[in-house]
Amino acid sequence: MFLNRRTPELPTPEQALRGRPAPEFTVPSRHTVLGNPLVGPYPEGLEVADFALGCFWGAERKFWQTEGVWTTLVGYQGGYTENPTYEEACSGLTGHTEAVRVVFDPAVVSYEELLKLFWESHNPTQGFRQGNDVGTQYRSAVYTHSPAQAAAADASREAYQKVLTASGHKEITTEILPAEGRPFWPAEAYHQQYLDKNPGGYCGIGGTGVSCPIGVAPVEG
Repeated sequence: MFLNRRTPELPTPEQALRGRPAPEFTVPSRHTVLGNPLVGPYPEGLEVADFALGCFWGAERKFWQTEGVWTTLVGYQGGYTENPTYEEACSGLTGHTEAVRVVFDPAVVSYEELLKLFWESHNPTQGFRQGNDVGTQYRSAVYTHSPAQAAAADASREAYQKVLTASGHKEITTEILPAEGRPFWPAEAYHQQYLDKNPGGYCGIGGTGVSCPIGVAPVEG
């Protein structure tokens, strides 16, 4: 059985769970910390970024604490199953990773600054795990919403790899792919802003301790 394999492995589209045409749950209307709507359409002038960096409880808090972030929500992305549940995503049979959607004001915080926070808040060299959390749903990923985001993400990965390598770390395993064709499926209500509702709750993310160069556009050498 797939679930009993010692090494996590992504399913093929044929192996993935079928999903459902509509979600089995509703998403809260507003962010418990920021007070803004969780689901779009969002106000004009704001931009959307999608990041996956391990357990989405702690990952989401990193972003909602950032000035210029208008709202955040957690969900499942990068897989095949439509409208997945948490239990399905954790089974490894949907292909999704736990992701955070970050809606931000680029006049206050740049996408490059969010990338810096992303890289420094987890270990992007671990493949299908993050710390003690093991499974394909914990893989590192950036899903981009424009050519500019894709270029910035690629440049930041190259820049960060250089300093990681110099510090003795392995190769980055983060997948950087277009968000188009990879829908973001919001997670259940109890997962949204989990660490605001449960301040002493589990937070399994942690960085390498290596700073990411903020000058992430063209890397020299």
